[in-house]
Amino acid sequence: MKPRLIDVHTHTQFAEFDIDRDAVICRALDAGIWMINVGTDRRMSESAIGLASKYEIGVFATAGLHPTEIHKKFDYDFYKKLAEAPKVVAIGECGLDYYRVAKHKTRNLKQKKAFEAQIELAHKLKKPLMIHCREAFTDLIKMLQVSRSKLRDNNPGVCHFFSGSIEDAQKLMDLGFSFSFGGVITFAREYEKLIKFISLDRILLETDAPYVAPALYRGKRNEPLYVEEIAKKLAKILDKDFEEIAEATTKNAIRIFGLA
Repeated sequence: MKPRLIDVHTHTQFAEFDIDRDAVICRALDAGIWMINVGTDRRMSESAIGLASKYEIGVFATAGLHPTEIHKKFDYDFYKKLAEAPKVVAIGECGLDYYRVAKHKTRNLKQKKAFEAQIELAHKLKKPLMIHCREAFTDLIKMLQVSRSKLRDNNPGVCHFFSGSIEDAQKLMDLGFSFSFGGVITFAREYEKLIKFISLDRILLETDAPYVAPALYRGKRNEPLYVEEIAKKLAKILDKDFEEIAEATTKNAIRIFGLA
């Protein structure tokens, strides 16, 4: 069964969904929406994989260490074992964050080392990267350029919740990366020029649930079902039919993450 939409970056394994997790997931699946639950550390990666294994179709996982979790060791062998699970479709979320982790030589070095290790893991397992980057695009792009030989030739990964410049986007596209956008585009107009610049075959949908619900649900807990609002806004920004956006972004997600 082909999905109608795919939320490529969500966290239904988080505690915010403890009360009604299955209901949240089933609401999305019943609406034809598939999802990728993204790991942020050991426990959340394990939980994401556990959820993916619980559902026959439509629920996938990633395994990785978030850059704001650098106080936790990145155990390469442990994450490699996790990431070898059949429904793990990417490594991450990994990357650099100079917004939440204030610029500091030692902290920045730890982030970079953890990111390098996850680039190596993605290379070893031939999986795409799920990248988190905030106020660190110059360093992130330099690291990816240096590691270019370790990136997949086609579809090396996705920069989630992309907040970089058009120049950043171009450099990342030159490396083969794609971009996912979430609820913020429904109430912040500064993303529109960027979205129009990026080719539609490089755009995906995400919720980043439980965070940053789209305008219609602003202030409430976000969930994968609401990814439809992102698709509607993209259609409006790009002056295209909803069906075209749904088909294109779904095709992109299936191609990049090898979803089946």
